[in-house]
Amino acid sequence: MEKVILVLNAGSSSLKFSVFELPASAEMRPLAIGQVEGLGTAPRFKAKDGEGNTIVERRWTTAEVAGPAQALQEIIALLRSHLEGRVLVGVGHRVVHGGPDYSEPLRIDAAALEKLDALVPLAPLHQPHNLAAIRAVQQARPEMPQVACFDTAFHRTQESIADLYGLPYEYYERGIRRYGFHGLSYEYIAATLPSVAPEIADGRVVVAHLGSGASMCAIHDGRSVGSSMGFTALDGLMMGTRPGNMDPGIVLYLLQQEGLSAKQIEDLLYKRSGLLGLSGIGNDMRVLLASEAPRARLAIELFVYRISRELGALAAVLGGLDALVFTAGIGENSARIRQLVCEKARWLGIELDAAANDQGGPRISRPESRTSAWVVPTNEELMIARHTRQLLSL
Repeated sequence: MEKVILVLNAGSSSLKFSVFELPASAEMRPLAIGQVEGLGTAPRFKAKDGEGNTIVERRWTTAEVAGPAQALQEIIALLRSHLEGRVLVGVGHRVVHGGPDYSEPLRIDAAALEKLDALVPLAPLHQPHNLAAIRAVQQARPEMPQVACFDTAFHRTQESIADLYGLPYEYYERGIRRYGFHGLSYEYIAATLPSVAPEIADGRVVVAHLGSGASMCAIHDGRSVGSSMGFTALDGLMMGTRPGNMDPGIVLYLLQQEGLSAKQIEDLLYKRSGLLGLSGIGNDMRVLLASEAPRARLAIELFVYRISRELGALAAVLGGLDALVFTAGIGENSARIRQLVCEKARWLGIELDAAANDQGGPRISRPESRTSAWVVPTNEELMIARHTRQLLSL
């Protein structure tokens, strides 16, 4: 009987999933991909098979599907009906925060779950939903082995100097330090470069993970040495609804002069800033690129400016630059954003090949370019499936 792994990525209002087969001597491939979204408002379920054909599409009331436990039941029901003859042998989860201690995936037990609960204050908008999915699996299938894969783990190879803030040292000891995020994406890219671009795999590479959430990572010899994100996922680049790097005195001003509460500031920084807040139109880069509105153009200009500024900083961390890699939704699909970034990076030796860029790469720089530029699709779900298979010895 063929074995499969289920990968779950739980958000505040959605539960994304992928099902991977476990062939004896080949790369795992997805058998089903989908999500339950609109949890708490208007739940809906859509899933496709590995070839992209829709296999289920359904809507419910909140009374029928109120949270991750009920959503998981629907996913399990799908597995039973559409993956008949296959047996589920493990579940891998994306968990945003592993804190300072977890540099590798972790098999979940009661003690581990308690430790991950203690990290909720470090990622209050993400961690509770990740852990809710773990508990939902425990409730539905208590015997099922589960693995937590952390978005922070890949960055634990950084030197301690890269983790520090200029605060009294006791705060560092209490966990206030730079963690970095999107680590599963960066780990996948680092693992993929030897086959896609072997000439840069061991070199000094900056990867730009550009999506609704956006960050950049400096990688040398396949290891993270610097990241744009810090203590939280608010830092670094401007994002879809988050402001990125800003003077911490702004928060004090909002508290003391504007009279905003901590909850209002949290809402402002996580949900109403970034491309959305600056443009006044939305957080979808495709919509902004198609717009003639001055503020849409302003938002795009700042997005590119922040990427360019961070690229220079990370190149300094690396002591030079051999390659720039674009990935994630905007990075993989927006030739215009890649063009604007590469044009600003000509001083680093990047010479864009316009035709290759329009075609989506993988290499989008000219052969004579001193520093190369690439487009490499990421696959966090496959990275989680690989970790789950290895840790469970499947």
